[in-house]
Amino acid sequence: MKYLLDTHVWVWWHMQPQKLSKRIRTILLDPQQYDELLLSAISPWEFSKLLEKKRIGISCNPEEWIREALAMPKLRLIHITPTISYRSTTLPQPFHDDPADQIIVASAREENATVITKDSLIRGYHHVRTLW
Repeated sequence: MKYLLDTHVWVWWHMQPQKLSKRIRTILLDPQQYDELLLSAISPWEFSKLLEKKRIGISCNPEEWIREALAMPKLRLIHITPTISYRSTTLPQPFHDDPADQIIVASAREENATVITKDSLIRGYHHVRTLW
């Protein structure tokens, strides 16, 4: 199984894993439970924006935090390719207009991956598989 982590899942895993569902913690704790974890390149940007807006805080260098958080077993960063950029703007409707979520969903669709997310707007979208 291939999973794409929504930004909050990636951040919570490294900062507040108790916020994740038991099911997701179990999966992330055991790399045998998945073939690959994916993370959109938009997620480090979203994390950085949360820091900028002071919605979260960390006690270390943000670039070091990101580098370490990207070192998860079997994690592959999904670049925002021209195809993903375009497909994020042509998702089957209805879908909400958050650009980061559009990129994440388009990435998951391109990679045929299941999105791990607590976000009810993504979970309610019938054109992508989700897990929580």
